Amino acid sequence: MSDQDTLQDVLDWVCARAEGQEEFIEAFTEVAQDVSADVKANASFQSHAILRRLSEPDRIISFRVVWEDDEHRVQVNRGWRVQHCNAIGPYKGGIRFHPTVNESILKFLAFEQTFKNALTGLPIGGGKGGSDFDPRGRSDAEIMRFCQAFMTELHRHIGERTDVPAGDINVGSREIGYLFGQYRRLENRFAGTMTGKDIEFGGSHVRVEATGYGLVYFVQEMLKAQDEDLDDKRILISGAGNVATHAALKSIEQGGRVLTLSSSQGVLICEDGFTAEQIETVMDADGSSTERLKSLLDEEAGMQWKEDAQPWDIDADIALPCATQNELDETAAQTLVDHGIQLIAEGANMPCTAEAIDVFEANDIPHAPGKASNAGGVALSGLEMHQNAQFSQLSFSHLDEELKQVMASIHQQCLQFGQQDDKLSYRRGANRAAFERVAKALVSQGLF
Repeated sequence: MSDQDTLQDVLDWVCARAEGQEEFIEAFTEVAQDVSADVKANASFQSHAILRRLSEPDRIISFRVVWEDDEHRVQVNRGWRVQHCNAIGPYKGGIRFHPTVNESILKFLAFEQTFKNALTGLPIGGGKGGSDFDPRGRSDAEIMRFCQAFMTELHRHIGERTDVPAGDINVGSREIGYLFGQYRRLENRFAGTMTGKDIEFGGSHVRVEATGYGLVYFVQEMLKAQDEDLDDKRILISGAGNVATHAALKSIEQGGRVLTLSSSQGVLICEDGFTAEQIETVMDADGSSTERLKSLLDEEAGMQWKEDAQPWDIDADIALPCATQNELDETAAQTLVDHGIQLIAEGANMPCTAEAIDVFEANDIPHAPGKASNAGGVALSGLEMHQNAQFSQLSFSHLDEELKQVMASIHQQCLQFGQQDDKLSYRRGANRAAFERVAKALVSQGLF
């Protein structure tokens, strides 16, 4: 807000400019409401129009991706890179390949990434990218050719001091390898301009595990603030991907009982709690999320598969939504409350709708937003960047300890900035802490 602006003036202005971009408008509105008092109290935040500036990415790069499938047919996809804000460091954020990817979703994710990255304390800004390419059913050769075509355009816009992409949905170590290989070929140099690489060519220990592990470390900090621990806590997890399975493994290791994993087609329930070996079986299985979960189904071991269901209607202590944005709505939130949930921490990006969060807050249920609780992945990406710059490689145990410290620091920031009217809001704390760091950097560097 400028010195003439009200919060509503800013929101009206942003909504008019971002018409149809519902995901971005929701994310911006949440942050703006939480930080409006901080903006009013700081004349430089007002005079520098920080909220308006943060509502617009530094740039949105859109490009065509042309590649050839195994039948020698030419295919055409769209690619994007949204470079949101580099006030505190080079743009940093994942690349996702999914048919639902569009500019609105990437703009929202890049906006969120800026604040998530700020919370880590590392010198990294926010960005996000991807394509509407659907890798399902594609051969390795087709995925390689697509990745090479995608990077042929993207390479001119990134670099280790400019923009450092990582993986995201459907972009794992295989895709990162193909993307990095093409970058290296085009630029004729070996540089740490991507993270999530295999350990053999500049990758980092703990990177694969970081988001799921970090989520559990954050939950442990939340419990510690209540003088509790994870031992024998009943945990509901949605999803069956990298974040969900590693969160499950770490939860089990720390004494928790993981009761669910899920896919878009249903939920696998084990009332006695999955074992670590069973989670590893899901991780190692081939096929879709549903196929991998059903391969574990063992009714004699107390498991059941519920078709077209979500994991929220079971008595439990902790809920970890780790699947996708807006997966947990108002009805599901009330169901969790009715089943005795004690806390919610987001493993996915904005998996809880605004209405769901209202339900949690109305019932005094602690809720950790993804920008705080799932920041472990980008924290390890930042540490991978550091290792690449130093031509070094740190041990698993060292990096795991660094991850714990980062998540503890983020939790402390949420406590520091999240108190209001004798109530703690993790969302408000995360938004205010991150905004202050980004806003001060923008003010200090003048208008740009």
